[in-house]
Amino acid sequence: MTLIADLTAALGPSNVLHGKDTERYTKDWTGKYTSNPIAVARPANTAEVTETLQIAARHNTPVIPVSGLTGIVGGAMTNGGLMLSVERLNKIRHINPTARTATVEAGVILTSLHEAADAKNLYFPLWFGARGSAMIGGVLSTNAGGSNVLRYGSTRALCLGLEVVLADGRILNLMTALHKDNSGYDLKDIFIGAEGTLGVITAAVMKLVPKPRAYATAMLSVRSLPDALTLLNTLQGATGGAVEAFEFMPKTYMQRMAQSRPDIRQPFTPMPDVTILLEIGATAPRDATPAPDGSLPVITQLEASLADMLAEGTILNAQIAQNESQRRAMWHIRELAAEITYARKPAIDTDVSLPLDQIDSFLDRIHARLPALDAGADTLTVGHLGDGNLHFTVFPTRDDPVLNDAVITAVEDEVQALNGSFSAEHGVGLSKRASMARRKDPVALDVMRSLKMALDPENRMNPGKILP
Repeated sequence: MTLIADLTAALGPSNVLHGKDTERYTKDWTGKYTSNPIAVARPANTAEVTETLQIAARHNTPVIPVSGLTGIVGGAMTNGGLMLSVERLNKIRHINPTARTATVEAGVILTSLHEAADAKNLYFPLWFGARGSAMIGGVLSTNAGGSNVLRYGSTRALCLGLEVVLADGRILNLMTALHKDNSGYDLKDIFIGAEGTLGVITAAVMKLVPKPRAYATAMLSVRSLPDALTLLNTLQGATGGAVEAFEFMPKTYMQRMAQSRPDIRQPFTPMPDVTILLEIGATAPRDATPAPDGSLPVITQLEASLADMLAEGTILNAQIAQNESQRRAMWHIRELAAEITYARKPAIDTDVSLPLDQIDSFLDRIHARLPALDAGADTLTVGHLGDGNLHFTVFPTRDDPVLNDAVITAVEDEVQALNGSFSAEHGVGLSKRASMARRKDPVALDVMRSLKMALDPENRMNPGKILP
């Protein structure tokens, strides 16, 4: 029997797509990477994932796990492979309010988990623009970050347990809700961030946290990046580490927003060099219970801290959200980043991580190098300043692969010189494989290859991704 016939017998005809029926799976969010899968299999449970992988092995067919297709590094691209979509593994199996855990399948959409946690007065603190389509399997496979890493950590820090189907169809059951388990290698961490190259994540136990009772959200015009970091440290001390987001939007970002979305009101006129979106989440009743005059203590505390820095001149201006509508409007400005970045082409996008005190140096150094590569190039920067993650984009004057590589190499040079990483939160996929070859420690690459060979000796799981 053919691959498609075997899959159809196992999953049913409506769950094995081929030909024109695969069209919605053939492009990622950016449209940069186009796939041509032999078929798309849509198993409904772990047993069907096992059967799908065993059928693919019999037919010697590569398997590419896919979730919400919101990635931007080509991690789900294939030409002739079998896409295995986890979209039907979409059950929230259990919310445990006492233990503050959620047991979920890989196809659960992030927003669905947010809503389920909210119904129990809890919060799943992984938050980014694609939350309405990104799935748990995908965010685990890329170790996604987002806006709340500063307080809660990236996806890896939020995962207690995993269920993974290996390349040979065996089920690796690591579905524990334990916070401590010192019984050998922590195997789950091998699969988080592996982008489906070692197996298919089918379910997970994720941490939940207390739902903030109130927020203090503000847009700030700050004199400089060093001053912004001083503000962050001051507020972390004043709030006991309750700063959830500290987002950096420099003038290049605001200028690009003004060009592409003139309908959005600018927070400050004239545009400052440094704009910060700050959010503090209050979980203690003392910080979230309105005072007799109606004011919220968390906002009152923020106002007092900002007033001191305004008097010093560190902060030039501030707008504090007075209601949920104003808060959402502030976040909308930040979450336009993907739209306003990818609407302009050609674009060379990078996703780098730096020590907090080296971010300003990186921007100075890379902007000093760019004119020699492309005198007319523009740039756009936006980032999670609190955890050192910058999304630095160059808009070159021409679409030239040689220039593209030269720009990325220059970015890598400066990041490496400052002890940073060329990949912070979007994964490696296809787009950063050359960077892996140039920058990753050779011994680390050898260890990764050994893991790949041990778990997938026939190189059938998402081949050609991550490893150079």
